[in-house]
Amino acid sequence: MPTVTVAMVAGEASGDLLAAHLIVALKRHLPGARFVGIGGPKMQREGFDAWWPSEKLAVRGYAEVLRHYREITGIRRQLLSRLLDEQPDVFIGVDAPDFNLWLEQRLKAKGVPAIHYVSPSVWAWRAGRLGRIGKAVSHMLALFPFEPELYRQRGIPVSYVGHPLADMIPLAVDHAGAKEELDVAKGGPVFALLPGSRQSELRYMAELCIETAKNLLARFPDSVFLVPLISRETRLLFEEALWKCGAREMPFKLLFGHAREALAACDAALVASGTATLEAALLRVPMVIAYRMSPWSWRLMRRMRLQPWVGLPNILAGRFVVPEFLQDDATADNLAQALGNLVTDSQAKAGIERVFSSLHRQMRQDTAEKAAEAILPHLRTI
Repeated sequence: MPTVTVAMVAGEASGDLLAAHLIVALKRHLPGARFVGIGGPKMQREGFDAWWPSEKLAVRGYAEVLRHYREITGIRRQLLSRLLDEQPDVFIGVDAPDFNLWLEQRLKAKGVPAIHYVSPSVWAWRAGRLGRIGKAVSHMLALFPFEPELYRQRGIPVSYVGHPLADMIPLAVDHAGAKEELDVAKGGPVFALLPGSRQSELRYMAELCIETAKNLLARFPDSVFLVPLISRETRLLFEEALWKCGAREMPFKLLFGHAREALAACDAALVASGTATLEAALLRVPMVIAYRMSPWSWRLMRRMRLQPWVGLPNILAGRFVVPEFLQDDATADNLAQALGNLVTDSQAKAGIERVFSSLHRQMRQDTAEKAAEAILPHLRTI
């Protein structure tokens, strides 16, 4: 059999994780396959040939994208040209819809099957994208159980594959063991602060997290604050914020990565909206969701929102299971009050954990294998 070439684009840390697991599953069916395109370190560890690193695409918000627009569109044009020359057997765009749908439409028109892995949030905002998606993709792989019906109504081929985090995280979480592992088993409440994985997010969220911690420390003097940071760059930004806020002597424990361990060890978490909120929910962590972005990006996003929730746990539950504070409402006072309430109200914590347990079971689907099985029929070589 000729060597199968699978082209992929993953634009940020969560996409890198999804794509890495998919590569492993596809290799079980296609042991000699070649994987190329744009990807991160987890993909590269599985043998992916990264023509560009995924960090190049890891920007969020309209204002941030505009600042990098020329570079990003240049990469996309070069990638399209190279893929048209290579003629891969399939293209898989992992999330990053604004980047990938453009590519997918052009590759599909040239006969390359185009799979999109992770449905764009058409249920949250910009529902008009469904028409464009239908023209761009050969098949949509949806992570959440309420998504497939939206695509079926528009005649777009779709498969529900569940979420890989639900497979990776055990149904029973050893919180006491996680506290021991991070040496925070004694003393007062443990808070995890997750300000985001992108440098652009740290610029808006780092000082807010620190000021929130100051308020919490005043209320809970024995508190400890775990701060997992994904890279040297984000750690440097957080350390600069600590200096600016005069908080270098506070009980912060900065971690390189280890977000899951920090969440498993904490009593409550402050989480920037995104995939980290789902990870926290699967770990049964009571949380407060917060997000800030540029004022201009916020005005545009708010205008196009279709539902009252932005955090994935609340969207999946269809109600406000945990508090959300966005933009101007995301103040240190509001966040500290809400987090303090979570660690002192055992009844509220138990209710949150029951909802999160139900969501976990619903999304535990052996995602990577289901995704691979949905992709295989589209491979041109086979």
